[in-house]
Amino acid sequence: MIASAARNAAPGFDLPPSFAWVAPPAGTPVHAFACEIAPRLGAGTLTSRIGPGHVELAVVLEPEEPLRLARRAVLTCMAALADAVGACAPPEKPVTLIYPDAIAFDGARLGGGRLAWPSGCREDEVPDWLVFSAMLIASKSHAGDPGLTPDSTALDEEGFEPGAPDAILEAFARYLLLGFDAVRDRGLAAWSDRYRRWLPDGRTTRIDADGNLLPASGSRLELGPALAHLSWFDPQTGAPRL
Repeated sequence: MIASAARNAAPGFDLPPSFAWVAPPAGTPVHAFACEIAPRLGAGTLTSRIGPGHVELAVVLEPEEPLRLARRAVLTCMAALADAVGACAPPEKPVTLIYPDAIAFDGARLGGGRLAWPSGCREDEVPDWLVFSAMLIASKSHAGDPGLTPDSTALDEEGFEPGAPDAILEAFARYLLLGFDAVRDRGLAAWSDRYRRWLPDGRTTRIDADGNLLPASGSRLELGPALAHLSWFDPQTGAPRL
């Protein structure tokens, strides 16, 4: 999924050698930029932006499986994001994932992730690339009284340090490598276990070989259709829902 060697990383970021950071152009969403450069720069390319209201990051991956199975990478990426947020968070407040693509902090929505692949790639074809991107709410100061948006939270509201966005990016890269190393060594159990431990009901929930969620009670949730509906994203603002 990730190249074994990479270009030079940006000064100031402490990234594993498998990654290289590229600055996104002003005004271009990080997700769109990562999809644009994915065919050219390849696996291990990271890009990010810290905006006034949210933090964006994206990474390019190169899968070796057909799309039907390759999209399970989103679960490894979301687990790495949860690991990174948890490592940089103030103590004693829980980080949780909402299947398959949302992340919450202390019970409130903090943001989420999404996965992209080349247009027209069939389920039985190996995609030339995947892009995982994520957005976190950095501040809701522009949205007025936090009481008006009780279902979401922000890094500044929760007491994250000012340097947390950069620290989250660095930690995400490290945890992502650990996650894919575990998948390579242990297969299905590795990515399923790493993801489920961030679910509120992870001990009683199973994930099948295609990445579909099998809750102890309720209906089976399929990964592909679930990723097509970004539960955390507001298409009108291009940012996480508040």
